[in-house]
Amino acid sequence: MSERKPINLTAKGLEKLKEELRYLKDEKRQELTEYMGAALADGDLRENAAYDEARMLQSANEARIADLEEVVARAVVVEHANEADAPATLGASLHVEDESGSRHVFHLVGSLEADVLENRISDESPLGQQLLGRRAGDEVALGSRRFRVVSILFE
Repeated sequence: MSERKPINLTAKGLEKLKEELRYLKDEKRQELTEYMGAALADGDLRENAAYDEARMLQSANEARIADLEEVVARAVVVEHANEADAPATLGASLHVEDESGSRHVFHLVGSLEADVLENRISDESPLGQQLLGRRAGDEVALGSRRFRVVSILFE
């Protein structure tokens, strides 16, 4: 049997996943149970679309619960130093400047926390890999684009 690989997360990311797990187990399960009960009360199950939908929703909820329990069990919170010149690790917000002088902020997170719309980039992404371990003043390249790390802040 193969060993389960740890999943790197920020402390904030782990708490968010635990909160979702709590919601799905404590609240969503109850809502789905009530929905299924109402569908059962409608009678004939052979042609009961509400009952079929309730079963599918319940199955999806249980699958998500199982996934989250696995992630939480394998989660490793990556700690970072609070030193002024500490290298970038998970949980770091990197303020960078490109060649044109435009400034960007990238939040370095684990792959399960990534969200492009919020500039939360995975440590496994090409840019994330380039930024890991960098310090203020370092330069990184991604394809034809170059970035200079202006500063690093930790959550």
